Amino acid sequence: MVRMSAEERRESVIRAAVTEFSRAGYKGTSTEAIARRVGVSQPYLFRLFPTKEAIFLAAARRCLEETREVFEKAAEGAPPRGALQAMAAAYDHLIAEDPEKLQMQMQIYVAVASAEAAGEHEFGSSIRKAWMELWDGVHLALGGEAKETTLFLAKGMLINTLVSLGFPPDHRTWAGF
Repeated sequence: MVRMSAEERRESVIRAAVTEFSRAGYKGTSTEAIARRVGVSQPYLFRLFPTKEAIFLAAARRCLEETREVFEKAAEGAPPRGALQAMAAAYDHLIAEDPEKLQMQMQIYVAVASAEAAGEHEFGSSIRKAWMELWDGVHLALGGEAKETTLFLAKGMLINTLVSLGFPPDHRTWAGF
């Protein structure tokens, strides 16, 4: 049996954390569930990440980073208008093929809002940084047009909402797409 390095275990923890947090959110996910999914003990989990918050933040940053990479790859070599269509298609594919990404995004927003409401402003700062990197990637791919960036991300958030709420594709709420 080949032993995994600490870095490989960290990657396993991040993947497991995305799965667990996407399903139950920050408050509803135990570190025990993440450790069990990875196949490690909780003490070992905490040698890799010092706190549950650190695990969540790593998973949140990863989710946003991978979404940004999907957009950037889709837009490579395309003119701004073509980039818009390519990124939209890539995102549709991403959330259809990997629904945990969408669920994790929604959990990220809830966790940051909850932390802010509780006065824990530092919690969201690294997530806001990762989200701004996502925004900047979209913005550059769309030729630096703020209005296009805003419309693209606003439409994406509406898609996130409709999918999260379980509206079927033939529902009238999708008519404008």
